[in-house]
Amino acid sequence: MTSQGIEQPQAAASARQFAGARRTLAVAGTAHALHDGYTDLLYILLPIWQTEFGLGYGMLAAFRGLYAGTMAALQVPSGWLAERVDGRIILAIGTALAAGGYALAGFTGSLVGLCAALALSGAGSSTQHPIASAAVSRAYGASSRGPLGTYNFSGDLGKAAIPALTSLLLTLMPWRGALWLLATLGAAVAAAVLLLMPRIARAEGSQPPRMKAGRGQGGFWLLFVIGMLDTGVRMGFLTFLPFLLKAKGASLPTVGVALALVFLGGAAGKFVCGWLGARAGVLLTILATEGGTAACILGVLALPLVPLFVLLPALGVMLNGTSSVLYGTVPDLTPPDRAERAFALFYTGTIGSGAISPVLYGVLGDRVGAHWATAATAIVALAILPLAFVLAPHLAGVREQ
Repeated sequence: MTSQGIEQPQAAASARQFAGARRTLAVAGTAHALHDGYTDLLYILLPIWQTEFGLGYGMLAAFRGLYAGTMAALQVPSGWLAERVDGRIILAIGTALAAGGYALAGFTGSLVGLCAALALSGAGSSTQHPIASAAVSRAYGASSRGPLGTYNFSGDLGKAAIPALTSLLLTLMPWRGALWLLATLGAAVAAAVLLLMPRIARAEGSQPPRMKAGRGQGGFWLLFVIGMLDTGVRMGFLTFLPFLLKAKGASLPTVGVALALVFLGGAAGKFVCGWLGARAGVLLTILATEGGTAACILGVLALPLVPLFVLLPALGVMLNGTSSVLYGTVPDLTPPDRAERAFALFYTGTIGSGAISPVLYGVLGDRVGAHWATAATAIVALAILPLAFVLAPHLAGVREQ
């Protein structure tokens, strides 16, 4: 057979593999958008449930904690299960359960039923992060860092789109009907996962591809700590930002616009920094984003209100950009047959940090004031820089770029 005859089947196989990878990314991104949208949908529903059921703030906080706690607690078991059963099936079932939880919330008329509905939806959403992340990682192999950034970005799109869609639906129909429509959307996404997503490739072996002997070992837990600190900085700072803006004379609508600018910048940061990490390297990208985060936080403290608004989108890019780099690094430090478990552990840690850190920074704020507590988030961001230098040797030679 001629060399041209050999190259043609190889080119066709590469084209099929690339098309399959893009389809995996599209379906995984859609699932991510749905599940993250479902998570933030609670912020729209809590005031409605407060009026409907006559609830206090403590019970409303318990509802939010029940959903998030169930999702976080079951991510590791979901990753473990996906190592033994086709992850595509687990993801489809989880998406259907998440949708079913909101459908049940629309039917129930009791607090017990509402708690059961939120626990069911949170359990379903526990499948998404570990399985969809691992699917994208395996589909793109050594080139997965940029696509994982795109996948990460899709979650922010869902956080913006689904609550906005719900707000629109609530102007047209009762909240129960709106939840049933959103549950139908979730069922459609579950069907798409099952029918359109390529089978998630199984990986064998105990070392990640292209990992040199001695490299990468022990790096995952350092990455885990960096991820928790980075999330803590982001959530702690956002806790104080509205109060800092009000102290500078911002009205409530102005605070809303400011937060929107930060969130839009954050979505862009997740997208851009995933691809930047693949080109500039993990170390340089973390140094830029965490150093930029600290500088922008200090800028928020120092600047008057009007010039501060110019800074807010860049602040969002820096706050959220590191997360895409860190998520994209998980496969570099993980045996390929344990990708689901590693992503589950990493997401569980960051979600847990996001829940605990505002409380810790809030206690600090009560002691020293909002300005000094905000400055503390900048100090923690700078503390990540030496950890990034320690992490760098674990990544040397892991992937052939």
